[in-house]
Amino acid sequence: MGIRDFCRTHFRHFNAAALVDAAEGYRRHVDGGGKMLVTLAGAMSTAELGRSLAEMIRRDQVHAISCTGANLEEDLFNLVAHDAYERVPNYRDLTPADELALLGRHMNRVTDTCIPEMEAMRRIEAVVIKEWMAADASGERYFPHEFMYRVLRSRKLEGAYQIDPRNSWLLAACEKDLPIWVPGWEDSTLGNMYAGHCIGGDVRNVHTVRTGIEAMQTLAGWYTHTAPRSSVGFFQIGGGIAGDFPICVVPMLHQDLRRTGVPLWGYFCQISDSTTSYGSYSGAVPNEKITWGKLGVDTPKHIIESDASIVAPLLFAYVLDQ
Repeated sequence: MGIRDFCRTHFRHFNAAALVDAAEGYRRHVDGGGKMLVTLAGAMSTAELGRSLAEMIRRDQVHAISCTGANLEEDLFNLVAHDAYERVPNYRDLTPADELALLGRHMNRVTDTCIPEMEAMRRIEAVVIKEWMAADASGERYFPHEFMYRVLRSRKLEGAYQIDPRNSWLLAACEKDLPIWVPGWEDSTLGNMYAGHCIGGDVRNVHTVRTGIEAMQTLAGWYTHTAPRSSVGFFQIGGGIAGDFPICVVPMLHQDLRRTGVPLWGYFCQISDSTTSYGSYSGAVPNEKITWGKLGVDTPKHIIESDASIVAPLLFAYVLDQ
């Protein structure tokens, strides 16, 4: 029994049924000629979501991505340092002294997984700093993902790959030249490193890496060009800036630029284990977005209140009929 048949047979109620409804809606949207923007919050790259997301990209089921700086870089970290990662299944039992010992070994913990600083972060820094400095010297400027694309296309890291490259979503996105927006890139590991190199004088123009408002401008251009031709759906994994940044482009176009004829998002789904609470964005139900001019009354809306590391691969497998 394939995943789709399994889900249809067993996932009949509650969050399980919501997964099936969302997956069917995803299929209808893309099969009908729509485009899909996927947002990645949390540590989905360290959760190795690339094992399913990369194939979604290759099969033209994902057409744009908004992600945190952590997700952008951690897919690349995993690509070159997977063998040096350490899993800590008893992470709930760690004492502060245990955590300090991990720090002493340069093992940065993300829940049950430790990312090795020297093998992952510093290895990528050593390559990307050359791209930053070269661009700075020639007066060129690129977005964070474009620098990652340049690193991948240079093939300088190929000899260091430690996983099947087909399981890297960033590599799949690079091969498709997918548009990616990385709001708040500055708080990522590489963003911190870049700030350090700017302070240290290795990079003279802090704007060599384009971020922030420029990213919103390019997103507005992409949406304005795409949405009137193909309805754009919004598939949100987690909450936070990775989701809030791109979804705001629609009310900005309508309310701030007074543009007419720009469609609302044509599909919406969020996977989140955040409960609805006072002031929570991650836990806000989709209908709240109607009041902000992000979604319409008739926009297909889905929310799956569960762990994205479990739900997203299942839903992607359903869409791909694996």
